[in-house]
Amino acid sequence: MQANCGFEAPDLNARYGRVMKRRPSTEATAAWIRLMRIQSRVLDAVEQDLKRAGFPPLAWYDALLELARAPSGEMRPVELEKQMLIPQYSTSRLIDRLVDEGLAVRRECKIDKRGQFVEITESGRELQKKMWGAYSAAIEKHVGSKLSDADAMKLCDLLDLLGCSCDEAQALAARDGVPAR
Repeated sequence: MQANCGFEAPDLNARYGRVMKRRPSTEATAAWIRLMRIQSRVLDAVEQDLKRAGFPPLAWYDALLELARAPSGEMRPVELEKQMLIPQYSTSRLIDRLVDEGLAVRRECKIDKRGQFVEITESGRELQKKMWGAYSAAIEKHVGSKLSDADAMKLCDLLDLLGCSCDEAQALAARDGVPAR
């Protein structure tokens, strides 16, 4: 028996109620590698298409869309960060840029003076709608043109097994009358 240096490893088998393998299979590892590579490549390609079309980065669209979908067009910065599709490690800097460009404004919370909200402006709504044209074309170019609708649904089903919910994106789009991402 190995010494544990005072650290008691949690019993993951007990925690998750199933026997966990110590190592992923070769197939699971290959799937992971492909998933990471394609995510990076497609995001890079979409970013390049937006740049060529004269638009700011995809994170701007992501933030503006979430603000547009929010009740009253406003959210607390921490809520915005949680809702965004693209990981945003510097949400405060992104918000600063949106504010500097007149696409959003910061508002003090009336109830908690220490808190604040970010609210989309009419210019922000207009940019988000304009960007959707280039963004949707990039989605079609890099994903839609390579998969049949049936294959896209199969991919959604497989990703759902990993905890991603394509139904959630479709439901939000239908609810808000905003194109799905």
